[in-house]
Amino acid sequence: MTSIPSRRRGVLRPLAARLFPPEQAGAESPHGVLPPLLIVLTFVSGVVDAVSYLGLGHVFVANMTGNVVFLGFAIAGDRSLSAPDSLLAVGAFLAGAAAAGRLRRTTAAAGMFAPLVAVQTVLVGGALALTALGAGPPGVIALLALGMGLQNAVVHRLAIPDLTTTVITRALTGLVADPWGPGPLRRLVTVVALLLGALAGGILTLRHGALWALVLAVVLLGCVALSPRWDGSGRRP
Repeated sequence: MTSIPSRRRGVLRPLAARLFPPEQAGAESPHGVLPPLLIVLTFVSGVVDAVSYLGLGHVFVANMTGNVVFLGFAIAGDRSLSAPDSLLAVGAFLAGAAAAGRLRRTTAAAGMFAPLVAVQTVLVGGALALTALGAGPPGVIALLALGMGLQNAVVHRLAIPDLTTTVITRALTGLVADPWGPGPLRRLVTVVALLLGALAGGILTLRHGALWALVLAVVLLGCVALSPRWDGSGRRP
């Protein structure tokens, strides 16, 4: 993959050091510039969930906790929710996560990051194309959830503390339960990133249609996918 420009690295490194302070002055953050890239993916999670919930019939494609709850409500008889759509989203999400999980046996997690985000970019681009063509929700839901499954699998494998890109309940709990420091700061940034992503996606979807929200998601994912390759420790080779 093409390396990101040096100017962008100059922005990402200080942000990474703020989220994960290096042990020695002048040293790099222990996870390279991956932490700010995960913040961008958290923002994207908010954008695509805004598209799916507001534009595709009250279903989540990134936050599976909500989907499982919605599935229960739909089975209970809530006619505003669709059990088939929720099942489709969960199934596609699991398929994406399983596909990424099979790669981890032969590829280091950091080495999977940029390629899998590139695949996710293509999948969200496919959802964008279907939306532009006026296709129904099922295909768009499946592609978005499949991409989010890939994203969550690689983020799970990276296991960078507090930066899961989707899980917010635990982040909110740790934010108020732990003394202030780098950990609570990361959780606060995660919550704000998801909130702003949902806000941006919501504004675009409600005022201009899901198409433009998906354009934003594709652009951001493309920028993340063009990040440098990383070795197994998350540092530059």
